[in-house]
Amino acid sequence: MSLLERLERQKAIKQENKNIPLKNQPCFKKDPYEKLKNDIHKKIIDELKELNASDQNTPEGMAHKIENMVLEILEQEEEQIPRLDRLRIAREVSDDAAAFGPITPLLKDNEITEVMVNGPDKVYIEKNGKIQLAEVFFRDHNHIMHIIDRIVAPLGRRIDESMPMVDARLPDGSRVNAIIPPLALNGPSITIRKFFKDPLTIDDLIDLGTLTPQISRFLEACVKARLNIVVSGGTGSGKTTMLNILSSFISGDERIITIEDAAELQLRQEHVITLESRPPNIEGKGVITIRDLVRNALRMRPDRIVVGEVRSGEALDMLQAMNTGHDGSITTGHANSPRDMLSRLETMVLMAGMELPVKAIREQISSAVDMIIHQSRMRDGSRKITHITEVQGMEGDMIILQDIYIYKQEKIDREGIIKGKFIATGIRPKFLGDLETYGITLPCEIFDPSIL
Repeated sequence: MSLLERLERQKAIKQENKNIPLKNQPCFKKDPYEKLKNDIHKKIIDELKELNASDQNTPEGMAHKIENMVLEILEQEEEQIPRLDRLRIAREVSDDAAAFGPITPLLKDNEITEVMVNGPDKVYIEKNGKIQLAEVFFRDHNHIMHIIDRIVAPLGRRIDESMPMVDARLPDGSRVNAIIPPLALNGPSITIRKFFKDPLTIDDLIDLGTLTPQISRFLEACVKARLNIVVSGGTGSGKTTMLNILSSFISGDERIITIEDAAELQLRQEHVITLESRPPNIEGKGVITIRDLVRNALRMRPDRIVVGEVRSGEALDMLQAMNTGHDGSITTGHANSPRDMLSRLETMVLMAGMELPVKAIREQISSAVDMIIHQSRMRDGSRKITHITEVQGMEGDMIILQDIYIYKQEKIDREGIIKGKFIATGIRPKFLGDLETYGITLPCEIFDPSIL
């Protein structure tokens, strides 16, 4: 959809949104130039109709062109407007016309990791692991609805009363969730998990204190030795970042297939096939699930299968892939501990509709998964690997787990920063023989509790 088509569609969107029952509470910050900006916006639509399609090249180019057009219009105004206000008006009109409105500057700020729009005057951001209120405002709920449509329309998606929630992606890959009335009682809401052009590296995680160089070396060896790994943790604990890091250790001569709900992984290898699930259309048809993609990936001659997150029945297909020659598979899952991750895997296998006895499911899990990496988001906003745990097999009806590394919190300083250290338990994992098969030998000191 071209920029001009989106601008013309705005009128229709505003009219449609009037039929949605919103609690149109007035915004606390009233812009004195609001009427002027609306008038300028209408003029720009008329002027853009006269431009050739060839002039509408890139979003950045159009944004710059619109800013210049706004400044020219403002110079013809009889009212004397201060220079800073003119620049602000030009930027805001351009953001509304060619970008994502008031949240555009937040999306361009590399220090901001998440943007949460709760209402016209309640826009929150996550910065340095902390949530804080941002100094940006929407005009009203309809303004938020317009930005939501701006996000989903280019993807061929829609959001309205019949389909009041949607998952989408921004052009840069950032993950977006939007939900509107009647499901959202306080008005439309947007949550954006930002996608960084320069992904974090293992050295960045070491600098941030997420892990140590010794643990980094151990994880790299495990990936190269084709161990099956599950990364567990809560929301915002850094699972996808860790999945990205682990995937970077895969050799460039292997065929990698990634499967995600929203494509977030940023693999630098050349031989990568990226698959993304598809939600149902407006008629409720055409859905392609993660499970469908996992099954299809098995027919694509993969050396590695990387699943962004297992949530339901696809866990069974993933475990079967791990048990049938597709070693080196990596995935993530929501859980509060490594033991809880195993319980969730059991539940997800049952969600596949297979009436398997619990012991059979546990045997599948214990033979498929070699290691669990558990991450936590600490109270100070930092992310830590709190457990690296080996799955040792079955003993009776129970899966035996053994921690190889753990993180021990020691104190919280006056500034609220958590202080602690990584500890090796001293246990040498049983899969060291698998590492040696691939010519990987780790020094004994890497498991020495006194070294870390």
